[in-house]
Amino acid sequence: MPAEPDPTVYPLDHLALRGSDNAPALVLKDHTLSFEALNARVGLLAGWLKSQVPQSGARIATWLPKTELACLMPLAAVRAGLVHVPVNPLLKRAQVAHILGDSGASLLLANKARLDTLETGDALCPVREEPTVWAEAEALGTIVPPSDAAPDSLAAILYTSGSTGRPKGVMLSQANLWLGAVSVAHYLKVQPQDRVLAVLPLAFDYGQNQLLSTWYAGGSVVPLDYLTPRDVVKSVARYGVTTIAAVPPLWLQLAELDWPQETAAHLSRLTNSGGALTPSLVRALRRKFPQADLYPMYGLTEAFRSTYLDPALVDEHPTSIGKAIPFAEILVVNDAGQAAAPDEEGELVHTGPLVAQGYWQDVQRTAERFKPAPSFSELGGMAVWSGDRVRRDPQGLLHFVGRRDAMIKTSGNRVSPQEVEEAAVATGFVAEAVALGLPDPQLGAAIHLVVRASGDEAAARAELIPALTRALPNFMVPRHVHWRDAMPVSPNGKLDRVALAAELAAGDATS
Repeated sequence: MPAEPDPTVYPLDHLALRGSDNAPALVLKDHTLSFEALNARVGLLAGWLKSQVPQSGARIATWLPKTELACLMPLAAVRAGLVHVPVNPLLKRAQVAHILGDSGASLLLANKARLDTLETGDALCPVREEPTVWAEAEALGTIVPPSDAAPDSLAAILYTSGSTGRPKGVMLSQANLWLGAVSVAHYLKVQPQDRVLAVLPLAFDYGQNQLLSTWYAGGSVVPLDYLTPRDVVKSVARYGVTTIAAVPPLWLQLAELDWPQETAAHLSRLTNSGGALTPSLVRALRRKFPQADLYPMYGLTEAFRSTYLDPALVDEHPTSIGKAIPFAEILVVNDAGQAAAPDEEGELVHTGPLVAQGYWQDVQRTAERFKPAPSFSELGGMAVWSGDRVRRDPQGLLHFVGRRDAMIKTSGNRVSPQEVEEAAVATGFVAEAVALGLPDPQLGAAIHLVVRASGDEAAARAELIPALTRALPNFMVPRHVHWRDAMPVSPNGKLDRVALAAELAAGDATS
């Protein structure tokens, strides 16, 4: 592996040109696209997109499982001069309506089952179903050549939940996404013969990078919408998968399964993000897949990926998040604003070309998170101040300490407590609600909801969770509900989250 990866930035759609013409690029259930076919299909889809939305820079939303259209859109949108807004397929109508409205989407591409869940006013833009898109694109027959998009031009908006409020759109440029692909392909040592199983949602930065980094390396992607963890095992066997990227809850499930020895032997690379691996899970994965390199990683959508741990150090330092990835400078800033000393806790600050362009149409929240790098930074420029507390040990390895904000990280998803609380009150069954995350061995954190009923508590107890299940994606539905006759109030008159968190953590809560 060369000492430094190539920092040259190309338009994102040029990833379709990276592999050998006849090499497999995308392995779908019923057909496989070579790199030559991938490039042609991207051009065909871009031609159709330009015929539908000719305005350069317009936003195009997709709300799809991992179909051919969903996989090609990150490249096709760029080739058409548009901005891709992928919507997590697990989201439901309220969250989707917010993303469509906030992004100002000019077109929504989805399947019939999802479109049927929307109500009047949820989508103020035209909506199209996937089979229709391809039929019209092929009839039109316009193939757009590779683009010459500028490195700093907007390529995508990925929506991520904040600690308060509804999801906010992170603006990612061609350079952000291209260099992210280069960096990951470089330190994971992805090769053209690799087959990467894409199990994570493509609306996640980590999920989308499964496509981009693999194509940069000339490898092939195998998209999978799995129903059970055993589907992952079957796909590894069927397609000869060499690489899986996952989050801790899925890794825990996969480690508990019985893997045929010949199937487990296919895997040469396991990557983790979206939560820390525990020492016991690291040991389980090492026993189950002794021949595979295990890469623990840390990232945030605002800068894509920040650190990774060299697989050679995993056994000795199973809880470390490692060191900076290529193209990133990672600083630990103490409370005095200075570079933290070894083993001194501080805030993780990320600077370099992977830093996003801020939040879509949200100047205030952009200014809160995106600020100039501290004076001792080598790269300087704009930095992402993560709010996460870390320490750097004497060997230079980083260790995660905790989160400064109230964000709940559950099953690899970032959940806004306020969004859960608003949904609970909107049911009409509760008058007040506080959502908190408590440690959980399988989920990372489980959502606990503390509520006061607005009327008949017996009826509310029976109906609240079913109502939330209809309103929220599954990962946002609370695992535990705690009922109170009165909610504690802090001196400033607000609901006392600190007191409730301490009470739940002490195990004094009653359901």
